[in-house]
Amino acid sequence: MSLTPSAADKKARTISEALPYIQRFFDKTIVIKYGGNAMTDPQLQDDFARDVVLLKLVGMNPVVVHGGGSQINDMLKRVGKQGEFIQGMRVTDTETMDVVEMVLGKLNKDIVNLINRHGGKAVGLTGQDSSFIRAKKMLLQNQDEPGEMLDIGLVGEIESIDPAIITFLDSGDFIPVIAPIGVGRDGEALNINADVVSGKLAEVLHAEKLVLLTNTPGVLDKDGNLLTGLTPREIDDLLADGTLSGGMLPKISSALDAARSGVRSVHIIDGRVQHALLLEILTDEGVGTLIKSK
Repeated sequence: MSLTPSAADKKARTISEALPYIQRFFDKTIVIKYGGNAMTDPQLQDDFARDVVLLKLVGMNPVVVHGGGSQINDMLKRVGKQGEFIQGMRVTDTETMDVVEMVLGKLNKDIVNLINRHGGKAVGLTGQDSSFIRAKKMLLQNQDEPGEMLDIGLVGEIESIDPAIITFLDSGDFIPVIAPIGVGRDGEALNINADVVSGKLAEVLHAEKLVLLTNTPGVLDKDGNLLTGLTPREIDDLLADGTLSGGMLPKISSALDAARSGVRSVHIIDGRVQHALLLEILTDEGVGTLIKSK
């Protein structure tokens, strides 16, 4: 079936619009945090895998860090446990950590297989592989009792990331797919928020972009309007006045740290939109919030 002249023109414009972005980001590293509905809806899963493969084929170096919060919650319910969060971080006892490792391990394999089915060369990792993500136990400041620290279990705070294994995989045209589990000083597995891992990894790899897929249109003001083209100072103001809170806090914190540490742009995008990744990176019209480095 042939296209009508107007439909053909529209398709041609969309394809040609991608050229300057392909040229600009050729051989650049793009760290992508994959989570939310994009990980649970079959069509969105397929779209994401195709998008990642396309970015690799046109010369970019995508690195995927995936979450799995909703799947972990589902499994916890099946074993009779209720997920608990403090300041956006999952409280993780030993039994919960076993569930986290099991669920993230399966998700990692599923993502790798889907990318490979679409012609990519994906390799699954956790931070325990070669101990490339070293971490220590995280303690949180009690917001109700200043000076008191909260122990939230086997939750990790990143101490260092060795980029050697990621650089090696990139050099062989592989696509790293990373589950956010770090290794402690005594070899224990530590659960790390995927937004935090993706942000720190983007810093260490000197990435061109950090892209965070979410279940929201992006960063919203108090009236629900989408904000974009934000600077770190403007983000600070939104945090100070309480506009940003809850599960958005780890994302924003990671975004700010990355933007202030040399990552040229951070994108918080709506992963519920089909091909959101391509729309954000290869077209003039984005689908979320752009945070500029300055």
